[in-house]
Amino acid sequence: MPGLIELTEFESKNFAAAAIPAAVGEMLWREYDAKGNRLRVEFPSPSTDYHWRLTAQGWVGRIPLAPGLSLTLQPKIALKNLFRMWEYAYDLRSFHLLEGIADAQSMPEFYERLAYVLAQRVLKRSRQGFHRTYLPRVSELPYLRGRLSMQRSRPPGQVQLACHYDEQTADIADNQILAYTLGHIVRSRRCHPQVQQYVRQAHRALRGVATPTPYRPADCHGRAYTRLSQDYRPLHALCRFFLEHAGPDHVAGDHAMLPFLVDMARLYERFVAEWLKVHLPSPWHIKVQESVHVGRDNELRFDVDLVLYDNDGRTHCVLDTKYKMAAKVDNADVSQIVTYAKAKGCHEAVLIYPTQLQRPLDVQIADLHVRSLTFALDADLEEAGQQFLKFLGPGY
Repeated sequence: MPGLIELTEFESKNFAAAAIPAAVGEMLWREYDAKGNRLRVEFPSPSTDYHWRLTAQGWVGRIPLAPGLSLTLQPKIALKNLFRMWEYAYDLRSFHLLEGIADAQSMPEFYERLAYVLAQRVLKRSRQGFHRTYLPRVSELPYLRGRLSMQRSRPPGQVQLACHYDEQTADIADNQILAYTLGHIVRSRRCHPQVQQYVRQAHRALRGVATPTPYRPADCHGRAYTRLSQDYRPLHALCRFFLEHAGPDHVAGDHAMLPFLVDMARLYERFVAEWLKVHLPSPWHIKVQESVHVGRDNELRFDVDLVLYDNDGRTHCVLDTKYKMAAKVDNADVSQIVTYAKAKGCHEAVLIYPTQLQRPLDVQIADLHVRSLTFALDADLEEAGQQFLKFLGPGY
């Protein structure tokens, strides 16, 4: 049995029936095809010449299949550019977290290095002392602390006092997010033993300090920080990365298998949005995933990828990212962007693709100008971004 099965993004590949055990192939179909279209799985049959046929569907990363067997989904773009996209998407550029990491030779190696950075930074913070804050408490105490609750009656002879007081604690969300994420990395068992040792050490440093309460990736973003907790911002950005790219768990024998999967369409959308936020010249500004309601009772709702506004707050353009390797624009994509433009009442609509289309779109539909543009990922991202801005329109 081979130890590693490799596929490149959007690639189809046949594998001998003996290379993938039937139970593993069924698990792949059930968890990654039927439940989310992350991977297309075709069973051995006459149509596949009695081979397994796997097709990568725009997700990259690594899926552990069984002890000693893994599936690696490689991106079509250079890893260096993939890492730079992460820097923008997770607002990590100012912290230089990827310096020395972007030369990783594979996605599993990149995962390990990033886990090492998180563990080292958590250990550094543990030596300085984890952030603490005061939280309100209500307890029955044998002495007065804070203020006495006059609303609670005490039975005759009871000496306990119901007290309202503030207690300083490190068991707060800032630290709970770290504990939960590190625990997830430990359970994944994806890191080299030496890296795993540091991750376990960082996880132990939080034991008894913070309850590893489950958190969602969104809980790691948009948090408020003070002068004393500012260094938690990159830590939470890293936590968001690990939690967002955790694929669905599955079980092989007695082992829980935790994949590492990246939705390239979502990453591309977030990267383009964050790049534009940084580089759009004044007075233009962008809003991301803006909700638009249509109808007398707002019965229709659309979430527009990107909406470009001028200095007066007027909608100038709607933009939608399409992470596809296509020759031309799909009619369904045109219908979607036209709907967005009409809902926002603007006259410009742009579909953004990662590669140059063989048949670019540039049409006028009544008073609406619809076109396709490219924000390329196969060269220097900064140069590609400036080229994209140039074609987006004058004055940008």
